[in-house]
Amino acid sequence: MAEKVIGFIGTGVMGRGMIRNLMKAGYKLQVYNRTKSKADELVAEGAAWKETPAAAAEGAHVIITMVGYPKDVESVYFDNGILDHAPKDAYLVDMTTSSPQLAEKISAAAEEKGLHALDAPVSGGDTGAENGTLSIMIGGKKEDAEALAPVFQAMGQKIVYQGKAGSGQHTKMANQIAIASNMIGVAEALAYAKHAGLDTDKVMESIETGAAGSWSLSNLGRRMLKGDFEPGFYIKHLIKDERIALESAKTMGLETPGLALSKKIYEELADAGEENSGTQAIYKKYQQD
Repeated sequence: MAEKVIGFIGTGVMGRGMIRNLMKAGYKLQVYNRTKSKADELVAEGAAWKETPAAAAEGAHVIITMVGYPKDVESVYFDNGILDHAPKDAYLVDMTTSSPQLAEKISAAAEEKGLHALDAPVSGGDTGAENGTLSIMIGGKKEDAEALAPVFQAMGQKIVYQGKAGSGQHTKMANQIAIASNMIGVAEALAYAKHAGLDTDKVMESIETGAAGSWSLSNLGRRMLKGDFEPGFYIKHLIKDERIALESAKTMGLETPGLALSKKIYEELADAGEENSGTQAIYKKYQQD
């Protein structure tokens, strides 16, 4: 499939790295982003700019979306967008973290039009996107996921088919729930170490390889200690994910108090002007306290 065309909608923090890895793998990319300037570097590197999501879908064998919110996903698919302009038999892959119910809606609409839809959200942040080491969680028909294996392998390292439409998004919700409470733990642990007068680099050396170890501790914990709060993943987007997860959990009759606490803390940070900071900016709460 390396000679085929991929339409990619969303050239933000995550999308840029994913697009570059697809181009490295030999795919031809045609891209769209709401803010054109965010795609300028990619166009200079060989991607073709398209003026609308519909134009990015036209002539593409695979159309990938990596946008901000469920409302954005719904718009690019349903508002005279991808579903109306993708060639028959094209593969539609939403890699945004979005609603499982919306994934089911897109899948049903795609099937009616002779298209193949997958929900395939990712984990791994900007570093994973740049390095092609994302974890990709796939929902939809298994044969469609298998057909796109080379595409996924260009962007990710851990690629797991989860089940029917919506399963990828449900898996990502489980991922976000785990991250939500873990980020509180990472920030509190490092704040405790600092308040105790310890060498935080030595503390990290000791705890990151033991039972407390996690991706968030090893990667975002170090950013916290350096005062690097640039976004690999925006606080505003984590709040969005937490809201989706809380709503989904509620429909299943499941209480998630850790998730609710994390959302409250991140909303307080957003209200204080940190919504466009990286999720590691939760550490600022403990600096203030």
